[in-house]
Amino acid sequence: MTKILLVRHGRTTLHHEDRFWGSTDIPLNNTGIRQAGRLRERLTGEKFYNIYASTLERARATAEIIAAPHSLDVTACPELCECNFGFAEGLTFDEIKRLHADLARDLSDWKAAEFPGGESLTDMNTRLQPFLARLAGHRPEDTVLVVAHGGPIRLLICNLLGLAMKYWLNLRIDMASLSIVETYPQGTILTLLNDVSHLEDKDSHDAHFRFLERR
Repeated sequence: MTKILLVRHGRTTLHHEDRFWGSTDIPLNNTGIRQAGRLRERLTGEKFYNIYASTLERARATAEIIAAPHSLDVTACPELCECNFGFAEGLTFDEIKRLHADLARDLSDWKAAEFPGGESLTDMNTRLQPFLARLAGHRPEDTVLVVAHGGPIRLLICNLLGLAMKYWLNLRIDMASLSIVETYPQGTILTLLNDVSHLEDKDSHDAHFRFLERR
């Protein structure tokens, strides 16, 4: 089998703002760096053949932190970047309703959303196809790590499992989560989805961080 580990980047400097951040290059905040460190600890025992990451800083930095014990370079893949939200980039939903009423109506059904000046769901899925072909070229014994964003990870899982694109939002993918897909000649199995157990508090110092995050 080929084992594919899918990781969403950690928290960013703007995660508290309820805005559409897609192609905007936002860095990790201190909590996101700490979350990436927890993922590094969890995945230290894995023997990765390759580590792929979106070219956006929040994903690339998460991947580099995880990669540190493995003596592997991170392969930058622009096809793994988050959706380009076009005119909606950086706006809240209330601002979209005021400035782009048609788009706000479309967003009531995300499965049909298309972002003027940016991408549609179909565009993003098409963009991912070369990367899926790259994954298909791995040997059965390979373990690979993919660090990306919520949208691309959902679509990768749909493609790998043979699910229709319309099911992409039925998959919850939290920041700093781990999902695992295993591919066999007979088919593909989702063995783990959106696991964040590595983020559980280990000491009072981490508990203090969680208290601050809720404020």
